[in-house]
Amino acid sequence: MFRLLQRWASFVTFSHTIFALPFALASMMLAARDSRGWPGWRIFLLILIAMGGGRTCAMAFNRIVDRRFDALNPRTARRHLPTGQISLSSAIVLCLLSGAALVVASWSLNPLCFALSPVALFFVCFYSLTKRFTDFTHVWLGIALAIAPVGAWLAVKGEVDFLPYLNGKLQLSRSAFVPMVLSIAVMLWLFGFDIIYATQDYEFDRLNKLHSLAVRWGPKNALGVAFIAHLVLWGVLALFGALCAFRLAYWLGLMVIGLLLFLEHLFARKRDSRSVNLAFFKLNGVISLLFIGIVAVEVVFPWFRLRWTEGMPAF
Repeated sequence: MFRLLQRWASFVTFSHTIFALPFALASMMLAARDSRGWPGWRIFLLILIAMGGGRTCAMAFNRIVDRRFDALNPRTARRHLPTGQISLSSAIVLCLLSGAALVVASWSLNPLCFALSPVALFFVCFYSLTKRFTDFTHVWLGIALAIAPVGAWLAVKGEVDFLPYLNGKLQLSRSAFVPMVLSIAVMLWLFGFDIIYATQDYEFDRLNKLHSLAVRWGPKNALGVAFIAHLVLWGVLALFGALCAFRLAYWLGLMVIGLLLFLEHLFARKRDSRSVNLAFFKLNGVISLLFIGIVAVEVVFPWFRLRWTEGMPAF
């Protein structure tokens, strides 16, 4: 049973859930802080189910539609569908069931999440097809994962309050921008490190007429674009911290995140599989966990930032 579960988790690269989930949970905490406090275990678990279902559906769909290319690519030829470790029919069933899990969890959360669940499924699945017709496939992946913070915010709030109207006039509060700014940060982050990941398959994609910025501009120029995206990302995260009125813990953590992003691009320049794996998965995994950690400290332990930042100017 353990080996079976391990095989299915490997099929959908369950470990990569570490990328989007912390940003969704950070958005959930901030939405709760902005309204009534801890949203309760029910909403928390439903967010986890929705996130897990949506991501599993997207990864299963990716493996299904890319199985022919995976079989031809030496880097991916040992994946489950090309080698027959998992049957195509089983993969399709998993894709449908996990998509249904997202819809059911969204229905259980609130009517707005339920109404938007098909939109979320479209974006997370459609990304897998974009490499066939656009060089900007990385943008689509960024948008797909940027849905997560907005979805978690709506799960807690139950309404769109990004641009709230009060007394017949448009009132823009600072907190209204929080989920959107966080989504932009996620999009830039994914855009940058997906370019790094794509450099592994530069030769294969070029020969098989698959699209990416690495194919269009060459790996070196594409990595330059990824570096610029992550520079902008750091600025957006700084804006996010200011909007949330974060203090010591967040700003110290943001310094570390900047260092990790810099190291990521140093390793990415080598373009060998070991260095790309370190840059793509391990460093980005640390970044996402560090981010949720510093947000949790700022939200859950306000005494910490009040005590250690006494006398510092508030944002």
